[in-house]
Amino acid sequence: MDYIQIFMNISLTDVIDIAIVAFIIYKALMLLEGTRALQLFKGIAVILALVPLSSLARLYMLNWLLERAMTVFFVFIIVVFQPELRRALEYIGRNNLFSKRLFTVDRGGMQSLDSLVASIAEATVSLARQRIGGLIVIKGRTGLNEVVDTGTRLDSIVTSELLINIFIPNTPLHDGAVVIEEGRITAAACILPLSSNTAISKELGTRHRSALGISENSDAMTIVISEETGAISMTKEGRMTRYMDLDQLKTRMTAFLKEEGIYGSSEGDDLFSKVNQWRKQHERRSE
Repeated sequence: MDYIQIFMNISLTDVIDIAIVAFIIYKALMLLEGTRALQLFKGIAVILALVPLSSLARLYMLNWLLERAMTVFFVFIIVVFQPELRRALEYIGRNNLFSKRLFTVDRGGMQSLDSLVASIAEATVSLARQRIGGLIVIKGRTGLNEVVDTGTRLDSIVTSELLINIFIPNTPLHDGAVVIEEGRITAAACILPLSSNTAISKELGTRHRSALGISENSDAMTIVISEETGAISMTKEGRMTRYMDLDQLKTRMTAFLKEEGIYGSSEGDDLFSKVNQWRKQHERRSE
C-alpha cells in the first residue's frame, strides 16, 4: 500500500472533518469522566474487542454469541447510559459545550495522608460529641460527578473546622453530604441516592440510607454521624459498620485511601508528594 499517495490525497476538508470528529469524541469522554458510565464504557469496549479476537482465535461459538448480541447492542446502550445521555443533552442545552478548559490546571497540591485523615476524624468526633448529624463521602475510583452536580461546589482544603462549620444546623450547606475527592472538599449539600435494601433496620433514618445508597452505587466510603445518638457509622460496598471509635475510623480511612491508589504506602511516597517535589525542583532550575 502506498501510504505517501494516501496522505497526498488528503484534502483540507478531510482534515477539518477529522478534527471535528476528534473534538466530539474528546468532549464525549470529558462528559463521561468522573461518572460510573466511564467504567461501563470500558467494559463494553472490552466486549466489542472480543468479537474480532474470537474470530481470529477460531472460537466460533463465542463469536456467534457475540455477533447475535450485537443486534440488541444499541438498545442496551440506551438503557444503560440513560442517565449519562440525559446529562449530556442537558449539558449541551445549557450551551456549555465549549466551557470546559482543554487542559486542567494545578490546584496547589494535596495535603498529606495523615493530615487528611486527622482532619476528617477530628471533625467526625467533634460532631458526634455535639450530636450534630453529618454525612461525608470519600470518593474511590468511581466518579461522583452526578452527586457533586446536586450540591454546591467548594474545591477547598479539608480542615476539621470547615467540616464542622458545614454541618452546623441552620447553615446554608448543612443539609446534605460533603464529597471529598483527591484529598479536597469538592462539594457540600449534595443529594445521595437512597438505598433500596428492604432489610435495613427501621431505626436508621434518611442519612444512613443515603450512605448505604451511595456505597451500593459506587466504591466510595461514607462516614455518617447520627444526630439522635451521636454514633459514628461507616459504609462501603453496601455494608455498614456502626458505633466506630476514633482509632477504627482512622485505620479504615487510611487503608481505604491507600487501597484506592490516592496515596502511596507512606506519607513521603504518595503520588502527590512526588509531583510537588518534582514541581519545586523544576521551579528552582528555571530560576
